[in-house]
Amino acid sequence: MSKLAAQDTFLDLSDYGRPFGKFLANQLKNTRFTPIHVTILFGISGLIAIYCILTNHYWYAGFFIILKSGIDAADGELARLKNKPSYFGRYLDSVFDIIINFIILMAICFVSKTTFWITILAFIGIQLQGTLYNYYYVILRNKSVGGDSTSKVFEYKTPKALPGESQKSVNILFRIYTVLYGSFDKIIHLLDSDAYRIRTFPNWFMTLLSLYGLGFQLLIIALMLPLGWIEFIIPFFITYTILILILIGIRKIFLN
Repeated sequence: MSKLAAQDTFLDLSDYGRPFGKFLANQLKNTRFTPIHVTILFGISGLIAIYCILTNHYWYAGFFIILKSGIDAADGELARLKNKPSYFGRYLDSVFDIIINFIILMAICFVSKTTFWITILAFIGIQLQGTLYNYYYVILRNKSVGGDSTSKVFEYKTPKALPGESQKSVNILFRIYTVLYGSFDKIIHLLDSDAYRIRTFPNWFMTLLSLYGLGFQLLIIALMLPLGWIEFIIPFFITYTILILILIGIRKIFLN
């Protein structure tokens, strides 16, 4: 069940976990498992990966990082299969993502020679990368005929709870979400404030942009760990952030 209309569907390099996510969601659609349970499950997979990094079991760490990406794709799929969209689940997913990302980088910092402040710089870079991807992707989803609109381009107001979820829970998760993501959203919007005026983005651009998707970022880490390149992970993501300016430049010059 795609979040986009057929004509807007693109090759998403960060979404390699989708086939497993669809498989898992189909296995759970007639059970008592909810999308929230699946979100908790991907959080557990991420924590196991962090433990494996701290204990120098890098092959296992890579496996659980990739497994986390697959499970991460399943909660949204299950919500669509059960026709139970949820703002609580949408914000919980994002909160888990940023917390796990931070702890993964801190674990890498702990077992490598990387300093704390350089790691913080890499974390900021990774979040800006992911925010740029989400910014353009959500714009496309909102403009796509029949596309998913649970996520919004500008998340300034607490949304009204959907049927089956508590408004109080949505309010709490939304506040946490805005604290964790608000500054990154503002920076990306400031860099390309006119992007939402674009009618659509071509598929080739979205595929290029997907290099910044969370799944692809985690795949890079999952591959670098067992290859013995742990010392290069933090410097790589700092350098990788330069691509933000290139992608925004392409958007402004060629996609007006």
